[in-house]
Amino acid sequence: RGLQHCHLLGLFALFVTGKCSYSPEPDQQRRLPPGWVSLGRADPEEELSLTFALRQQNVKRLSELVQAVSDPGSPHYGKYLTLEDVAELVRPSPLTLHTVQKWLLAAGARNCHSVTTQDFLTCWLSVRQAELLLPGAEFHHYVGGPADTHAVRSPHPYRLPKALAPHVDFVGGLHRFPPTSTLRQRPEPQVPGTVGLHLGVTPSVIRKRYNLTAQDVGSGTTNNSQACAQFLEQYFHDSDLAEFMRLFGGDFAHQASVARVVGQQGRGRAGIEASLDVEYLMSAGANISTWVYSSPGRHESQEPFLQWLLLLSNESALPYVHTVSYGDDEDSLSSTYIQRVNTELMKAAARGLTLLFASGDSGAGCWSVSGRHQFRPSFPASSPYVTTVGGTSFQNPFRITDEVVDYISGGGFSNVFPRPSYQEEAVTRYLSSSPHLPPSSYFNASGRAYPDVAALSDGYWVVSNHVPIPWVSGTSVRITNTPTFQPQDLASTPVFGGLLSLINEHRILRGLPPLGFLNPRLYQQRGAGLFDVTRGCHESCLNEEVEGQGFCSGPGWDPVTGWGTPNFPALLKTLMNP
Repeated sequence: RGLQHCHLLGLFALFVTGKCSYSPEPDQQRRLPPGWVSLGRADPEEELSLTFALRQQNVKRLSELVQAVSDPGSPHYGKYLTLEDVAELVRPSPLTLHTVQKWLLAAGARNCHSVTTQDFLTCWLSVRQAELLLPGAEFHHYVGGPADTHAVRSPHPYRLPKALAPHVDFVGGLHRFPPTSTLRQRPEPQVPGTVGLHLGVTPSVIRKRYNLTAQDVGSGTTNNSQACAQFLEQYFHDSDLAEFMRLFGGDFAHQASVARVVGQQGRGRAGIEASLDVEYLMSAGANISTWVYSSPGRHESQEPFLQWLLLLSNESALPYVHTVSYGDDEDSLSSTYIQRVNTELMKAAARGLTLLFASGDSGAGCWSVSGRHQFRPSFPASSPYVTTVGGTSFQNPFRITDEVVDYISGGGFSNVFPRPSYQEEAVTRYLSSSPHLPPSSYFNASGRAYPDVAALSDGYWVVSNHVPIPWVSGTSVRITNTPTFQPQDLASTPVFGGLLSLINEHRILRGLPPLGFLNPRLYQQRGAGLFDVTRGCHESCLNEEVEGQGFCSGPGWDPVTGWGTPNFPALLKTLMNP
């Protein structure tokens, strides 16, 4: 009777009276990140851009299809869905579309744009309209970060009419702050001599370590392409890329400019993180057409990562490999948001996209829960539908030697997602055989474990703003609502992604489908084609109980370096099977 009364009141009256409403994201942290300050209330007539995530259909069926097209043992392996197939599957019901549109029209939100899958609506409203539409919301201007980034956010939770509970997952543009870049440039080690030594990681060092020859480049004759994403206040400059290739790309065929920028490039100074991402994706995946997804925050109310997901839902033809060095703490995101983003990653996997995410740069992480320390997983690294890349260092920083754990490399076990079936055997073996497990109270042993693979993440040369910069390590963007900003390991992700693009090139030339979601195949092959990293542990909670360390590497898979780092010719041979 109560719900019927809510319907009888009429949708607009619901949020005017405040009755019959609910909070879609009650567990979303709203603490102001450090370094940000409020500039006061937004003008009531100021325009806002808000994104409404509409309830999707057939999510369970989508999950089954991802498994079918990604498992080499399935008769449907490699038979990826088109964007139109995905749209047909997940498109919101006619009732959902009608109800939400009626609600928005009643509030005066007339400038709305959908995506091909029809499960997102982005609308422009005035602050006055938005605060009427979303009771409880109160929009303020904020500024923060080294680039003095501006954002409009609400420090208070918003509410929706209960009648919308079956139809709207969440509203984006209210709580999650834009990513703020954090640079980590490690001190240059003292050089003990120069004979046979290198003075930092460059493309030639990577290619030698991972056994690529000058012939291991793109052919230029296929429709193969790769992409990286850069977020707010992170831009690359074409001139930096050209200078980088002039300095470091002399011994292999390469391209010196990106093929396409999706979004808007900023005109400010280049960011080291964006420069590094583009330069090493294009030198590892040499001579392959490269796209850059740029979400510079053309409007202060946009959530850049959400905008990137919307771009994926609105393009029929996309690069096969995407590398993203972005992450946030699982616990700082609402459960509604994290599950919906996971579905978006599932949609990409169904379409045959390989999504690589950095595992993080805070080791196992650490936070206090009810006065007790626990490790702190990162998302989207913890999603079961992405391939997560950890970080390593050379055992000798000046020689191309075996790799050991980069002690800041992220890894661990999700507190949100259960362990997927594809990694059951590998993770069970690690948990039963590792002699250095932290206390069980620190992590969820039944959760999705990550990373899946690793690559070098330490000591890179980068060209940014016309300046060659040495010993860059573990830089990235990370958003957080927690007391301290943490970076993500970045360089390992585009390096691994570039090598997978080279393998896709061989597969396409042979008439095989691109690799798609790699994890089911990766775990079935038990690390074939990868250098097993067996030495080193990463950092975690600094207290006596765990002696300052999180997890340690060991034979086979481990939650610090995954299955290991690429041995390109062996990995190519392994992944060329139909």
